[in-house]
Amino acid sequence: MSNRVRRPFKRAIGSFRGAYRIGILAFAIAELSFVPGAIGCGQQNPFEKEAFDGSELTPGLEKYEVFAGWLSLFDGKTLYGWKAESNVNWHVKDGEIRADKGAMGLLRTTSQFDDFEIRLEFKSTPTTNSGLFLRTSPRPKDPADDCFELNIAQTDQNPFPTGSLVFRVQATVDLEPDQWNCYRAVAEDNRLRVWVNDQQTLDYTNPKPLGRGFIGLQFREGAIAFRHIALKPLNQKRLFNGRDLSGWNTEKKMTSQFSVTVAGELEMKGGKGQIESIDQFGDFVFTTQCKTNSAGLNSGVFFRCIPGDLMNGYESQIQNGFKDNDRANPLDCGTGGIFRRQNARFVVANDQEWFTKTIVATGPHMAVWVNGFQVSDWTDKRNPDQNPRKGLRLRKGTIILQGHDPTTDVLFKAIRSKELTIRRPKSD
Repeated sequence: MSNRVRRPFKRAIGSFRGAYRIGILAFAIAELSFVPGAIGCGQQNPFEKEAFDGSELTPGLEKYEVFAGWLSLFDGKTLYGWKAESNVNWHVKDGEIRADKGAMGLLRTTSQFDDFEIRLEFKSTPTTNSGLFLRTSPRPKDPADDCFELNIAQTDQNPFPTGSLVFRVQATVDLEPDQWNCYRAVAEDNRLRVWVNDQQTLDYTNPKPLGRGFIGLQFREGAIAFRHIALKPLNQKRLFNGRDLSGWNTEKKMTSQFSVTVAGELEMKGGKGQIESIDQFGDFVFTTQCKTNSAGLNSGVFFRCIPGDLMNGYESQIQNGFKDNDRANPLDCGTGGIFRRQNARFVVANDQEWFTKTIVATGPHMAVWVNGFQVSDWTDKRNPDQNPRKGLRLRKGTIILQGHDPTTDVLFKAIRSKELTIRRPKSD
């Protein structure tokens, strides 16, 4: 494996409590980081609290990448955020997702994405036929139509060997079996660019854009292993310009105060009150950086809100407290939990330190990452209702940042969102 493959996946990230104290320089880095980079490649708590330093939650990601909005799709210890679509012995061992027997099918994410950069490492055998599926349906039928399949197969055994886009583009890359290799891909609109171990294998324009879809790992035949799976959403629109409150409504600020700091941060003090986006989003990916300025503060990011109503939407909680010195036991739902619906499985963020939050919502499904680690994965199975307090709301709504109470003292920056592209019907 080349040095270029090794470098992005160093594990020595250092102390978690100091990981995100980056200051004003980090704001500039964050603003520049939402474009494709040239970087190579109740559940039981599996994370030992005594050993926790933050880096173990996002294997394959550097701390600056986490701050820049990269998401770990695989935590190295569980299959949280994934769903198997066939009877395959998918399992986690030694920080890897492995499979070697079962019926052909995908292990796919529960969340959907449209424009993104993705990278992962894979290890195959001489008899392996596998693949990385992008913008896929759960059970794709035709790689030439309903997904992008980046094949993993030996050159002498498959007309579309590793590096190829099955039924679309053939490529040839010299790879040794039983070694770790790196796939990297950038999907934007109808264009897909792909690299294997830093060698570009294709630049493809799809005449029939797919729209959003899942990320899938395929088992077909032969043993396969994956690790260090990371994704960064692309082409999000900036909702906060860092200068003033343009694009935001403060009619229901009540006793909260909202202002812009000299460092370009949205400052929220006091409460109860709210600041509400003018733009509305239904199926979307939202990212922000946040900092609570003292211990035990409570706030939240509300989404799909009924415009003009007081905090009437789904709430992604901001509360960094936890009980009994156990980060798997969140206080008041925990940062990234869906308030009153699903607690965060782990409290990743610390008070008085910047952290990154990403929310992905498609249809009834919603998921949240904090500092690149997925903390919630929830599907609203209630009956449809325009009021999200009463049932499933699919209609577009505003984003609301909450001033919870008189102690509120919270900063936000790098606030961005993107409406996810509607998936093209197969009949097209």
